[in-house]
Amino acid sequence: MAESGHNSSMVYRNPNSPIEARVQDLLSRMTLQEKVGQMTQIERRVASSSALKHLSIGSVLSSGGSAPFENALTDDWADMVDGFQKMALESRLGIPIIYGVDAVHGNNTVYGATIFPHNVGLGATRDADLARRIGQATALEVQASGMHYTFAPCVAVTRDPRWGRSYESFSEDPDVVKKMTSVISGLQGEPPRGHPHGHPFVAGRYRP
Repeated sequence: MAESGHNSSMVYRNPNSPIEARVQDLLSRMTLQEKVGQMTQIERRVASSSALKHLSIGSVLSSGGSAPFENALTDDWADMVDGFQKMALESRLGIPIIYGVDAVHGNNTVYGATIFPHNVGLGATRDADLARRIGQATALEVQASGMHYTFAPCVAVTRDPRWGRSYESFSEDPDVVKKMTSVISGLQGEPPRGHPHGHPFVAGRYRP
């Protein structure tokens, strides 16, 4: 096995080094198994210490209804994610996990979180600013729960109500869907001037 990644002098662990240099340094140290593991996402219920520490799993998710326990509150979720993160950081290279959740109309899996109408209802309002502010509120509650991203929003244009997730579409009208994509800015924040086109952006701290 190659050297451990817990040496702070390594380029990829230096937050002041250029991102591209950190990425290249980390990739050069990873085994094939670790690279495959980083591209793998597993469900919370199988996220064991062995999987996170020895298989270098890159991401964990909660599928629909998968919670730490019934009526788990925000701090319960945060404690769970922190526990998984601790396991991941004990892996050979100490690469943190990314945790995802279906916060499709508010952080709806968390007990006591704010629940908003589904997209089909929001689309009926034609109110792009409302969608943006809902995105901001959802981002705050997801972040407070320790989770890093949401599998949302759905910007599909539904054409057939027999589709099982048609309620996640803002409309059958592409113009309405385009208008309501303001929710994306609410969820991730507005990129600063000069941010490279096509590069992902997450503000990190959200304020409605």
